[in-house]
Amino acid sequence: MAISYNGLWKLLIDNNMNKTDLMNEVKLSSGTIAKMSKGEPVSMLVLEKICDKLDCDFGDLVHYEKKEKED
Repeated sequence: MAISYNGLWKLLIDNNMNKTDLMNEVKLSSGTIAKMSKGEPVSMLVLEKICDKLDCDFGDLVHYEKKEKED
């Protein structure tokens, strides 16, 4: 997994929200939440909407984890 949304999940806890709350308040599909739960990429527009709701920056939500090269 190269993308980590652990920052987002922590922000949800800090704001007493769960994934369903985020989905409803930001108007995200369940598919988008599922992608994020699996560490898959989502659009910048989705991240922008989340940042607007949680009053944060992209870096607060997403972290890139470099994959180890296999020999």
